[in-house]
Amino acid sequence: MRSGDGCTENIRPGEKDGATRGPTTSPDQPAPQLARVILTIALLGYLSVTVVNLVGVDHSTFALTASLIGMVLIFLLQLRHSSATARRAPTWQKWVTLGTQALLTYLPIAAFHSQWGAMAGFLAGSLLLLLPGRRAWFAYGAVGISMLIPPVMERLPLREAFYLCQSTLLTGLVVYGLSRMAELVRALHDTRVELTRMAVTQERLRFARDLHDLLGYSLSAITLKSELIHRLVPTHPGRAMDEISDVLAISRQSLADVRTVASGLRGLSLEQELGSAQSLLSAADVKVRATIRLGKIGQRVDTVLAAVLREAITNLLRHSRAGVCDIEAIQEGGLVRLSVSNDGVDPAYRDSSPHSGSGLGNLETRLRAVSGRLSIARGADGTFRLTAEAPAHLIGGVPDVDDDIYAQDSAA
Repeated sequence: MRSGDGCTENIRPGEKDGATRGPTTSPDQPAPQLARVILTIALLGYLSVTVVNLVGVDHSTFALTASLIGMVLIFLLQLRHSSATARRAPTWQKWVTLGTQALLTYLPIAAFHSQWGAMAGFLAGSLLLLLPGRRAWFAYGAVGISMLIPPVMERLPLREAFYLCQSTLLTGLVVYGLSRMAELVRALHDTRVELTRMAVTQERLRFARDLHDLLGYSLSAITLKSELIHRLVPTHPGRAMDEISDVLAISRQSLADVRTVASGLRGLSLEQELGSAQSLLSAADVKVRATIRLGKIGQRVDTVLAAVLREAITNLLRHSRAGVCDIEAIQEGGLVRLSVSNDGVDPAYRDSSPHSGSGLGNLETRLRAVSGRLSIARGADGTFRLTAEAPAHLIGGVPDVDDDIYAQDSAA
């Protein structure tokens, strides 16, 4: 998602964060309004059949006017029955509207006979839409069979009776199908909108996590080294110049991190972060004891564990007065365990700032995404231990599909 130019690009659900983006609706997918228009046109088309049948026979002006009013009422009732709200209406309300439509369907048959029979298809469709289960299909069939009666009473050929029955059942299915299609298109549209909102929310959370993990560490390092430079300038200007070079390098890397974080392809290396952590802690006069036994690690897991190490070192520098820090990164039996502990935590410490951070929560989210887990232990003597465990390579339900992408980005 980009919003710097005042517009927002929607992200397709299911795609990788920061990967391909595109519109949330396809131009060849019918919108809810179009589906409703198709339904309305189909209903008007069936009404026109009845109009042609009535006009083709000699009827009085009063009868034709009454039939037109009846067709308009049936049309309005059918539009209501074809809406999603009608399916959720109280049972008594359904029976009232269905009863009204049944009266408007069968009473005019006494005057117009078979010419009015096309209206029965609407009633058959409404019964399928509003009645539950088997009762709907039984009532639907009963309406179709009832249309055998008018042609027989008029002594019309048997084929006319069959035609009216068959056309009634077919009309009912068309009305039912188009009504359900309009409802399903609306549900699909609403679902896609909700999925788009969720995708945008996930992208924002990812962006916030990446910024926190990348910049929190870098800014802490810059602050620490700047304080060290301030102390070294009067007495050790040569070493101060070396530290300034380090600050410039960290600053440039931070700028590059900010530019790449939006793409979601930022890869980290645990081994590289271990070296940076030891250098940074040494500059802060913290004694480092490191135990590192690592083999080949999947790039996604490598990136997540590197982010865990960054957050652990950032918290150590911000929230503790550690003199000794133990770092263990051990790979055994397909499992990688990273442990960071220090001896400088104040048991009474509480971060009272309004934005005290969500780093540990971010790490838990990242580790769960690679089938890992995070544990924290605080000792009464002021010790603090953070341990992260994850499989060295993702298999099964969480394939390590991003290794090549992350590797390319890390190499860049």
